[in-house]
Amino acid sequence: MDIDAFVTAHRPQWDRLEDLVRRRRSLDGVEVDELVDLYQRVATHLSIVRSHAPHSPLVGRLSALVARARSAVTGAHAPAVRELVRFVTVVFPVVAYRARWWWAGVAAAFLLVATALGAWVAGSPEVQAAIAPPEEIKELVEHDFADYYSENPAASFAAQVWVNNSMASMQVIASAVLLGAPIPYILWINAENVGLIGGLMVANDRADVFFGLITPHGLPELTAFFLAAGAGLRLGWTMIAPGPRRRADVLAEQGRAVASVAIGLVAVLLVCGLIEALVTPSPLPTWARVGIGVLAEAAFLGYVAYFGRRAAAEGETGDIELAPDAAPTAG
Repeated sequence: MDIDAFVTAHRPQWDRLEDLVRRRRSLDGVEVDELVDLYQRVATHLSIVRSHAPHSPLVGRLSALVARARSAVTGAHAPAVRELVRFVTVVFPVVAYRARWWWAGVAAAFLLVATALGAWVAGSPEVQAAIAPPEEIKELVEHDFADYYSENPAASFAAQVWVNNSMASMQVIASAVLLGAPIPYILWINAENVGLIGGLMVANDRADVFFGLITPHGLPELTAFFLAAGAGLRLGWTMIAPGPRRRADVLAEQGRAVASVAIGLVAVLLVCGLIEALVTPSPLPTWARVGIGVLAEAAFLGYVAYFGRRAAAEGETGDIELAPDAAPTAG
């Protein structure tokens, strides 16, 4: 297809549509009909250009014009309640579901490192002595670790945990702009902390206290952290290997999807903070506290699996509706 000839033939219609979109609040009945007709025509033009010249700069211009025209034709944005329902049932779960192998891989690597370090520390008195003096280790395993969860009022502790965990997850996701390079280091630091403390607790016969306190909130909290890391790494890889599509298009789509993960995890981590503040230090028996953590983990994974698989089967990507770099089709 001759792009120059195509532009020459249809530019008057595009210019007229731009003018109508710009004046959409003052259009009369005839002009509204013309707006609808031109919107359909230009959407068709966009489909033709996408098919014959997908890398042409014209695709970007027509995509933006069609998106603005569609907004003018369909009127105001969808109600906030509808947007919230879509986010909860489609956007967040489908992004998490589509990145499932990324965060499953992150989880496996994290747990492998933490377990190996924990076993090394627990089985080596020399390593334990290198970490801290015996009196400091005794204070940690007998008092400090357990006291951490109950030394502050539950409400303020929950808020503190929520903010800290949310910031950590945002830090991981934001690292994607550097091709995800900082993410393995962030994961290593956290796995190292878990492994070292766990190893010291196990070596001092406090394994029941360690797992009894860390499991209730740790299961969903670590899962949220793994999801953030997996989504960030996936975005970073998109910059390196975008596939057959243009890098800018794929990056924009994945960037918006990852932003959805960041927003969704704020709610997930709020639940984790409440569990850490109200359940972990509670007088409930260990089996009950651990059971609550397991139920929370199962509920989150089930939610992602059910809604995410369903949305993925319907072709959803988690991208926003009317994305400016996504080309609508006519009809």
